[in-house]
Amino acid sequence: MNSDFVVAVHSLVYMAHRPGETLSSEEIAANVCTHPARVRKVLSLLRRQGLVVAREGAGGGFRLGLDPSGVTLADISRAMQTGWLTPSWCSGDPDMDCVVGANMREVMREVFCGAERQLEAFFGGITIGGLLERIRERSPV
Repeated sequence: MNSDFVVAVHSLVYMAHRPGETLSSEEIAANVCTHPARVRKVLSLLRRQGLVVAREGAGGGFRLGLDPSGVTLADISRAMQTGWLTPSWCSGDPDMDCVVGANMREVMREVFCGAERQLEAFFGGITIGGLLERIRERSPV
């Protein structure tokens, strides 16, 4: 799991919890427990897709760009161009003189692509608004 994805989701849920407010990267970072520069890097990816609105200058910061009930984890994943399961290296070589070695790379690519599609479908059913509701259900206040 890519930790930038977790930073993105946490940041968006926090913004949904504070609707209409423009939050500084420092404030978001304090809630996420990470560095403000990392928050800015992650949110810049989301801003390109319209998930976040940024305002520069004094009093600037970030706010959620869309209704949290319409933003899914799949949307965030696509905005961050995250390949969850596809390995950077795969065994085998198509030029090998062994049926296993010659075909393992392509077979595993098909396996990982299928798993990616299932994960994206699962993420498509989870919204920022839904996560915020889950959090609120856990809160005694």
